[in-house]
Amino acid sequence: MIPTDSTVSSPDSAAAERFSTTQTVALAVLLTANFTLAVDFSILTVALPPIGRELGVDGAGLQWIVTVFAVCAASFTLFFGRVADLFGRKRVFLAGIVLLGLASLAGGLATTPAVLLAARAGQGIATAMVTPAALALMTTMFPEGPTRSRALGLNGALMAAGFTTGAILGGMITGSVSWRWAFLLNVAIAAVALAAGVFVLREPSRTSRPRLDAVGAFTVTAALVALVLGIDSAGRDGWAHPRTWGALVIAVVLVVVFLLVERRSADPLVAPAMLRRKSIAWGNLAGLLAFATETSLVFVLTLYLQEILGFDPLTAGLILGLLGIGTVLGGLIAPRVIGRIGARTAIVLSLSAQAAVTFPLAFVSPHGSWVVPLLILTFLGGVANLVAIVGYVVTATADVPADQQGLATGLVTMSQQVGIALGTPVMAAVVAAFAAAGLLRGVQAAIAVNAAIALATAIAIAVALRLPRRRRRDRADVVSVP
Repeated sequence: MIPTDSTVSSPDSAAAERFSTTQTVALAVLLTANFTLAVDFSILTVALPPIGRELGVDGAGLQWIVTVFAVCAASFTLFFGRVADLFGRKRVFLAGIVLLGLASLAGGLATTPAVLLAARAGQGIATAMVTPAALALMTTMFPEGPTRSRALGLNGALMAAGFTTGAILGGMITGSVSWRWAFLLNVAIAAVALAAGVFVLREPSRTSRPRLDAVGAFTVTAALVALVLGIDSAGRDGWAHPRTWGALVIAVVLVVVFLLVERRSADPLVAPAMLRRKSIAWGNLAGLLAFATETSLVFVLTLYLQEILGFDPLTAGLILGLLGIGTVLGGLIAPRVIGRIGARTAIVLSLSAQAAVTFPLAFVSPHGSWVVPLLILTFLGGVANLVAIVGYVVTATADVPADQQGLATGLVTMSQQVGIALGTPVMAAVVAAFAAAGLLRGVQAAIAVNAAIALATAIAIAVALRLPRRRRRDRADVVSVP
């Protein structure tokens, strides 16, 4: 335990940091659901060729198995975050779990491409329902301070582990049994989460229920659909392709329309005052770029390991698995770091550290001697990245009224999903721009840009984000991590 400033730990404060039995079971339900959904983002990546052969899907169609999930997950998150505020986080969470189970069952039994795509869309919508509702339940069931930081740290660790290990799990499942079990396992997980969640999940009662801003919900969802489609097109067709910039222009126009609608709405989906809060605006920007840099680094390093060093996909995945272990460790130590130095400082220092350990990778060579340094540096980068991610979630959800936590966590979830969708196309464009001098030169340039983005984000947060004095006193809390 770490006492700081003039605050000294007492038995009462230490007891307050421990989870009750109900909180422990509830957290297990929420973490299991979020980990499963994080895995679903990438679990089918290595299974696409077998799926194509079995269902008769060509290369372009296979890409949509990934894209339709990302589009639905990112585009509907903000909408369902607000729906959770209005109609109950527990209800939305459980409804999303039911949808996840049904969509996964349909995917596991699919015999046509149309059914499989519909199942992936259902999984994406389930993700948009469950993830912000689960985060909102965490922020209301666990009081602000060390207890909430611990819950969010565990959540961040498991979600990051899901993102980074999904492809490995998919390869193991596809190679040992069938890609269908990547869907069917979700059915059992959903059944257990539903049965337990009914009894252990709690949320505060609401005294009033404002109306749902239908026009705002439609415009922002359409804007996010256009944004994600534009980003996805950039990764496949390039940033100059009419499909890419056309979708991005539509997204910008719809965002402007959305902001105008929100100014005039009596019950806005996103109150303009909330977006003007620096902790929310800058916190979510930090989160978006934290997710964008680390997930896209995995893409670039995969090119390096497979295309330059010649490793097979499973070996490359196992090498990058050490990065996943680093993210788990980062999520576990993040509450202690945040308790000692505060969320803002944790974001700044961890993104700076991420940049520092990423930049040396810009000098990788076509020789296997770089494998050991790569293992060490990616592990350290994973630790730093998860501290930043937990710091941004704490920052962007603190001091938000209970009746707006669903919206706040919807913004948090949207940031991470847009970041995941944005990072890889940007890095792919950098690789392509320098690839005329060879793939290795493109990989080196992309890694250097990745490190520069992380450092620029750290500097921007250090300069622009100033948390209220009361929030700074959070560092005086004693954080005890079991």
